[in-house]
Amino acid sequence: MTESQQTREPVKVFLVDDHALFRAGVRTELDSITDEIQVVGEAGSVAEAVAGIVRTNPQVVLLDVHMPDGGGAEVLKRVRPELPDVVFLALSVSDAAEDVIAVIRAGARGYVTKTISSKELVRAVVRVSDGDAVFSPRLAGFVLDAFADRPGSAPISDPDLDLLTPRERDVLRLLARGYAYKEIASELFISVKTVETHVSSVLRKTQLSNRYELSRWASDRRLV
Repeated sequence: MTESQQTREPVKVFLVDDHALFRAGVRTELDSITDEIQVVGEAGSVAEAVAGIVRTNPQVVLLDVHMPDGGGAEVLKRVRPELPDVVFLALSVSDAAEDVIAVIRAGARGYVTKTISSKELVRAVVRVSDGDAVFSPRLAGFVLDAFADRPGSAPISDPDLDLLTPRERDVLRLLARGYAYKEIASELFISVKTVETHVSSVLRKTQLSNRYELSRWASDRRLV
């Protein structure tokens, strides 16, 4: 270990996610495996996040993309003018191109999915605090395509996709990957009944009849 690593202060991190169980798990995991990060606060809504970030002035905010009252982009919109030095790293179940592009355009420094390991998450937090941009594999291409603005770039919006809510897209993405309803419920921290409700809604909005047609539909729109 170098002298700089020995004397470096922990990176102050604030967690934003609307699932309390997920926040608790991340906090416990980070506390148990590293002294490079100090979790200074957490929030489950946009309003709580804005107030908490302003109060604690962290170096890095781990930011969920979809929340009931506005999501990660809204947190960025409200916080960045007041605290321009705070770095935001999106941490989401979604790996959809439109979600990645929207939050990066709002000002996030990176985007990683919730499949990331604890050690990889620590490295990502430290790297963005040092000024690097960090993305899960395959997500960087979405950003490069969008900002290059060249033919064949990933679409930012899709009229058909716009019919679906963020949660319906999450359910559809996992369904298209072959997840069972119970597995989707566990992944998204919702009930099986809620999964069934979302699937029925997606089928109605897309005018499709079964999960196999939905899988093809999702694949055509690069959701899988």
